[in-house]
Amino acid sequence: MTNPAIVSENLTYWYGDLVAVDHINFSVAQGEILGFLGPNGAGKSTAVKMLTGQLLPKEGRAELLGQDVAHNAKRLQAHIGVCFELTNLYEPMTAADNLNLFARLFGVRSFDADALLERVGLGGKGKVKVETFSKGMRQRLMVARALVNKPRILFLDEPTDGLDPVSAEAIRHIIQEEQAQGVTVFLTTHDMFEADKISNRVAFIDKGQIVALDTPYALKQRYGKRALKVEVVGADGRLESREVALDRPETAVQIERLFAQEQVATVHSEEATLEDIFIQITGRGLV
Repeated sequence: MTNPAIVSENLTYWYGDLVAVDHINFSVAQGEILGFLGPNGAGKSTAVKMLTGQLLPKEGRAELLGQDVAHNAKRLQAHIGVCFELTNLYEPMTAADNLNLFARLFGVRSFDADALLERVGLGGKGKVKVETFSKGMRQRLMVARALVNKPRILFLDEPTDGLDPVSAEAIRHIIQEEQAQGVTVFLTTHDMFEADKISNRVAFIDKGQIVALDTPYALKQRYGKRALKVEVVGADGRLESREVALDRPETAVQIERLFAQEQVATVHSEEATLEDIFIQITGRGLV
């Protein structure tokens, strides 16, 4: 990987006797979306805090855009955007005032708050106080705020958690738009559907350690089971389930026999989800 945007080398942090992040190693290419998956307490948030300069590693190092985070945190913060899971907006202020405040803090000139609000689906809401916003609207505003300084790296912590499908899809679309412009996205989540939908690669973190790192497709091929799920009409008229494993020498014969001998009602393919694979590797779920 040439000129990675993010590098973690033996990154480690502990709280007393609890090792929250345990010597993790990975890199993220420029313009890549990396899904960082793990259940609550797995070490996701602590890792992000070290990557963004909020915590100094106990061991190892983090690098963004070729610079050591521990020694260049303030300089690097001008090039990153962060969207936290818990909103920390200024609620008595309007949506536009929230964005304008951050634009001033970043020294962004000729900033157009209304244009950015329009982009995240909050057009016409610039003069509305945030305290009246729904959860989905606040989350969209959080994403907008993370984009104020036109970052080269986006750190998104559960950006669609608890949102309605329309709001969640709108935020995914924005993430993919940013990637298309060359922005690197570090997406922390316990939502396997979220990560599978938009990530180029995913990293599974469990008990502070990365236990798998690859593309969703490669992980499914390596750990998953592919099969055809078939419903047939039984002798009493009720639907009965059949399963045919794919990628086996006898697969074609089994499918041909099934259609010849049974009254097939429905057929669909089935593959392992990222959650299935996480459970298989770690023995526990993502939630």
